[in-house]
Amino acid sequence: MSADSVCYHCGLPNPVGRSFDAIVDGRPQPVCCPGCQAVAEAIAGSGLSSYYRTRTAYGRRPESKAAERAGELVIYDQPEVQAAFVRAQRGTEREATLILEGITCAACLWLNEQHLASLPGVSSADINYATRRARVRWDSSRIKLSQILAQVAAIGYRAWPATSANAELVRRRESRAALWRLFVAGFGMMQVMMYAVPAYLAQDGTMSDDLRLLMRLASLALTVPVVFYSAAPFFRGAWRDARRRRLGMDVPIALGVAAAFGASIYATFTGGADVYYDSISMFVFFLLSARYLEMGARQRAAASLEYLDKALPLSAHRLRDPDRGMDTEEVPAVSLKPRDRVLVRAGESFPADGRLASGDTECDEALLTGESAPVRKRVGDSVIGGAFNRLSPVVVEVEHVGDDTCVSGIRRLVESASMRRPDIGGLADRYAGVLVAVILLAAASSAILWMRIDASRALWVAVAVLVVSCPCALSLATPTVMTVAVGMLSRRGVVVVRGHAVEALAAVTHVVFDKTGTLTEGRLGVASVSPRSGAGRDQALGLAAALERMSEHPIAKALIDAAPAGRPAAATDVRNVPGAGLEGGIDGARHRLGTQSFVAEIAGATGGAEAPASGATRVWLGRDGAWIASFDLVDSLRPEAAAVVRQLRSAGKQVLIWSGDGSRAVGAVAASLGIDHHEAALLPQDKQARMGALQREGAVVAMVGDGVNDAPVLAQAQLSVAMGGGALLSQATADVVLLSGRLQGLSDAFGIAARARRIVRQNLAWAAVYNLIALPLAGAGLVTPWLAGIGMGASSLLVVLNALRLGRSRSERRPTARAGTAVAATDPGLSLPASPTAGS
Repeated sequence: MSADSVCYHCGLPNPVGRSFDAIVDGRPQPVCCPGCQAVAEAIAGSGLSSYYRTRTAYGRRPESKAAERAGELVIYDQPEVQAAFVRAQRGTEREATLILEGITCAACLWLNEQHLASLPGVSSADINYATRRARVRWDSSRIKLSQILAQVAAIGYRAWPATSANAELVRRRESRAALWRLFVAGFGMMQVMMYAVPAYLAQDGTMSDDLRLLMRLASLALTVPVVFYSAAPFFRGAWRDARRRRLGMDVPIALGVAAAFGASIYATFTGGADVYYDSISMFVFFLLSARYLEMGARQRAAASLEYLDKALPLSAHRLRDPDRGMDTEEVPAVSLKPRDRVLVRAGESFPADGRLASGDTECDEALLTGESAPVRKRVGDSVIGGAFNRLSPVVVEVEHVGDDTCVSGIRRLVESASMRRPDIGGLADRYAGVLVAVILLAAASSAILWMRIDASRALWVAVAVLVVSCPCALSLATPTVMTVAVGMLSRRGVVVVRGHAVEALAAVTHVVFDKTGTLTEGRLGVASVSPRSGAGRDQALGLAAALERMSEHPIAKALIDAAPAGRPAAATDVRNVPGAGLEGGIDGARHRLGTQSFVAEIAGATGGAEAPASGATRVWLGRDGAWIASFDLVDSLRPEAAAVVRQLRSAGKQVLIWSGDGSRAVGAVAASLGIDHHEAALLPQDKQARMGALQREGAVVAMVGDGVNDAPVLAQAQLSVAMGGGALLSQATADVVLLSGRLQGLSDAFGIAARARRIVRQNLAWAAVYNLIALPLAGAGLVTPWLAGIGMGASSLLVVLNALRLGRSRSERRPTARAGTAVAATDPGLSLPASPTAGS
């Protein structure tokens, strides 16, 4: 087709006698309809005409009912609808994830990003090419979401809220189009073979020239739709690559099909000896078959990340008047608001995050945390939206809804992590481009060589060389594995926050644990109180609780829980001194709670004092000129800690403990777990210095912690892991969050990452070995074009199926842990970070 015969924007044939031209860069370009004319001129008018020079796919033809669609989009401006997928940011700023339909190449992605970013009120627009998802942030006071969606439609694409239902709709459309192309290729192949077989079986001289010509013409007629419809994606891809002056994976396929088809047409009308209609239809069918199966595998891998979208129920039983009884009304779950009360019956899922207002039950949180054991919930306990109520009906007071729920937060983290590709994936893509150049050179060389050996075989040998190669396998080797790995980890309660984490997990050589809340439960109890200066036990606990009142750290909770009931003392101007403790005013006097040396600065010398019991951490309390009390706190090892440490050591990783607690407490934990390398009384800067020393020696370090004072060293480590129940700052710094709060998730993560790396290497090795063997065989004339199509398709399919094998691998055996042992108490973390005698 000539350039004037197809639409400059969408690539569809122009009508005979067309009268539509779009002015792009000052030149008239032929378009098929007023819609494409408007879109092309809108793109050029926005200064984005370079899209047409760099695209690798034609644009989407605008819908004829664009005005009606714009009216339909207004529904997405309603707050009730936005609650399901729009996230409120600062002020009037909003953020949403959209699915873009019609993205077929990198230029489409660039066009949409640039167009959206240029809209008044849109502050950012980032699109993931692999998932076709766009993260858009805008000022709702300047532009509406419906206007953003309409602007996407104005340049020939469609945007939908990124829900599992919409993603499923897009996948179905993609599958339907691919299936139709496969059907046409399969039907054509079978019919062409009916005409080819007699020609193959006929003895010389038994078939007249007229009959032979008739069969060739029939084969030609049946091959035309296979080439121009079924194989169209290969030709479009090759043309886009040619316009961008790069060698893509469709180039050798398109050249092979075009060369064989052209030679067959020439032989048909000139009486040549050989035609290749059967081979053409065959290898197009086999290539499309493999791509269809591969597409299905990729879609299943992508869908594995969407299970969280289905965690929350669609409806909820909201109490009409909580003060007057249990009369309920069924409402959409998205319409719930904070402080609403809902009835959740046994066998139902919680519709939002909240707290139990009445009732007592057990919850199954396996879908979110990976913890299969039921969790007991009583009045006042928090519940996670999407968790399953196993035991009895309860009333829940809603606290977080929509995008503020735990489910939504996990989904965003998982989606963000799956968007990123590790370094090895980019390396494979670069080698794939080199391989295409090698294939083209090999095909040309084979054709020249066979022209001298046997000219009748030169063409199909060249076609076989072009088709048998498999650069696709190189580029598919990594992304599918990463997608499956992230999905598996999230199902086990291990949330990958940053994309490099899976690759880093597989490379770790040293695992460094903080002690408190990491190796230990973090649920402290006050074992003993030693009052001084005439203070009573209850008085001392009340003063300590007053200083800790605003903290959520386990030590704070232990002291507050142990304090006597009643109106507590009030502390003012409380400040946290890193590595030492807390200071604040109570009844006009300065008080300190923390390490012995920190409190001694205002209280004076301590005098004689017994050492804390083995496995206990001592916290001191004093005021100006006087000591008030000391508190001994104890904690228990996590039941799975010993098993996890053994698993890590058996995997060849060196395990260490770095803690701010005293040496007695840290030594007790290390001895219980069999960890030889441990250090105590470390300040945050001490941990950072030791981390730097390990890294300079070539170690790849994973740091596991949960407190605010762990944040600096977490940020420095090659891989940072935060406990799900830890401080928010440590989670924000981390690459991986153990949402379940169980160390077994860490062991699982290392195992999955190791298998993922092994499968990636297998895929890359297979792709390399296949091409090293297949190319010489094809060049030697031992592979026919249709067999080459089977080989190429099977190679790509094998890579994807091998990646999916990661998701079907057996879970690692989890040993039964013994009951926890009393060990050193936690560091004060939030309140008393990293001190010589308290804090980790």
